[in-house]
Amino acid sequence: QVQLVESGGGLVQPGGSLRLSCAASETISIIVPMAWYRQAPGKQRELVAIIRAGGSANYADSVKGRFTISRDNAKNAVYLQMESLKPEDTAVYYCYVGVINVWGKGTLVTVSS
Repeated sequence: QVQLVESGGGLVQPGGSLRLSCAASETISIIVPMAWYRQAPGKQRELVAIIRAGGSANYADSVKGRFTISRDNAKNAVYLQMESLKPEDTAVYYCYVGVINVWGKGTLVTVSS
């Protein structure tokens, strides 16, 4: 079973930046989509960004223009660069690999002054 390990979360001030990383324990096929989801306290888990084979990506409206998803197939990794962070971005961020339906355990991002 593939395992995903996220890193890069933490406390950041509003307007700041963070880069989340997710590394897979085994080779991930380049044809499967990889994504980042988040779950804020008291809310449902929501899709933040998804990147498909070939590099096409889609974003939640709330993060468009601020977040960038990327993947490194050679490293079996996916990243989320987050800029201009807002308090409402506070959540646990989860890495997800489609088709094989595998989730990471999450990394907490807190945006607060």
